[in-house]
Amino acid sequence: MSVATKKPQTDIHGIKPYRPKRGEKYMNEAQQDHFRAILTAWRDGLIDDTDRTVHTMQDETVNLPDPNDRATQETDRTLELRTRDRERKLIKKIEESKGTIDLGEYGYCEVTGDPIGLQRLIARPVATMTVEAQEAHERREKISRND
Repeated sequence: MSVATKKPQTDIHGIKPYRPKRGEKYMNEAQQDHFRAILTAWRDGLIDDTDRTVHTMQDETVNLPDPNDRATQETDRTLELRTRDRERKLIKKIEESKGTIDLGEYGYCEVTGDPIGLQRLIARPVATMTVEAQEAHERREKISRND
């Protein structure tokens, strides 16, 4: 006879997983505080990465004599800057999500108004739509791109 073991959930940006209590109201104060903490930790980590990148780029400013080395360095910098730009956009989404917590709108689909669900928010804390609404949105986007 085998004993089923639960897979332990890992921390999300250093925050312990939220364990909802039976019958608890969706997006109550404890859940809002939990997601606010996740979003804040995530944002702070991204900002730290950006600061490190800036310092590293300043420290590594070297005039390499070999054209291949210069090209490699330029390619690396371009990739790093592109990554940081994506992270800058993500920080904006994180800040917007934190704002919806303050307004009491966090966790609800911006299209349907339905609860997004804790599991989806745990997987993607900046989600603004239910899975169904997101899939419909992506289908519409794909169709309009093909026209």
